[in-house]
Amino acid sequence: MTVVKVVELVGESTRGWDDAVQVAVKQASRTIRNISGIHVKNMTGTVDSEGNIVEYKANVELAFAVDGT
Repeated sequence: MTVVKVVELVGESTRGWDDAVQVAVKQASRTIRNISGIHVKNMTGTVDSEGNIVEYKANVELAFAVDGT
């Protein structure tokens, strides 16, 4: 039987929500092995005084198999 752990992360980007998700996964994959799935829970952003979105944030859950299971 496989045991799966889920962690929640927030990725940030100035390029877009897709990039914010990619940033979270790429950074996590540097220290977490066996990432098998992702769930995007929420997307938010920061808007400047001129009405432009200047920062994108994505709350994501990553699932990965625990070693030895």
